[in-house]
Amino acid sequence: MPELPEVEALREFLAEHLTGRVVERVLPLNVSVLKTYDPPLTALHGGRAGTVARYGKFLALPIGDLHLVTHLARAGWLRWQDTLPERPPRPGGKGPLALRVALEGGGGFDLTEAGTQKRLAVYVVHDPQEVPGIARLGPDPLAEDFDRDAFAALLAGERRQIKGVLRDQSVIAGIGNAYSDEILHRAKVSPFKLAASFDEDRVTHLYTAVQDTLREAVARSHGVEAGRLKAEKKSGLRVHGRTGEPCPECGDTIREVSFADSSLQYCPTCQTGGEPLADRRMSRLLK
Repeated sequence: MPELPEVEALREFLAEHLTGRVVERVLPLNVSVLKTYDPPLTALHGGRAGTVARYGKFLALPIGDLHLVTHLARAGWLRWQDTLPERPPRPGGKGPLALRVALEGGGGFDLTEAGTQKRLAVYVVHDPQEVPGIARLGPDPLAEDFDRDAFAALLAGERRQIKGVLRDQSVIAGIGNAYSDEILHRAKVSPFKLAASFDEDRVTHLYTAVQDTLREAVARSHGVEAGRLKAEKKSGLRVHGRTGEPCPECGDTIREVSFADSSLQYCPTCQTGGEPLADRRMSRLLK
């Protein structure tokens, strides 16, 4: 799933390539991605694109007086093309194409989604805050006012496991499964530790891990072409998706805990006192 660093890189890419361009037409190729119908997509035709904004994992593209907002979900992506094919794609096909934005003068981009679970979402709204997922977002961890005390206030009284808290978009916007694993590994914290149990030093250490992990990932993605961002993300991950590989810090074997629709990776030596986590239900390790 694209998370804050990749979506921020896409925002930068679109700010450079899309701003000031005029939308010729928007073609819905999979109507299930459309979550709003008024205003219609055709209301974007002829609109000039403004400065793209990011809200957590959402991208908001100002076009004329409206906003085209998208959430790429787990398997979605944005594919830029300097020259679009002359023949428009056929709506309702079985391929990954979900929506195409064609620009005057040539070029544009496609929103694509791989796999069978179609969760990519597109909205046309007057204000991005009209999108329910944006309205519910917590603070952005890279915002100037998101300091250590603001982070501590979010954890205070939070009785859930820290992994779930970091991923909760209503608490902190933009962190997903991969970067929560990376943050917790850097901070040397078990994903099952209760957030409210952190002492002052642990809060400071975790806050620093959040900032360093995300800012380094954003820096790695800066200037990378949209089509290469997925590979860049994977190459920079130290534990997530690396089950069975040696931990880059201590050499222990990276372990995995599997859930119904996801998994987490961690290092026992670095994060759980050397003890493997059996699963979410059985483990009581709060290291």
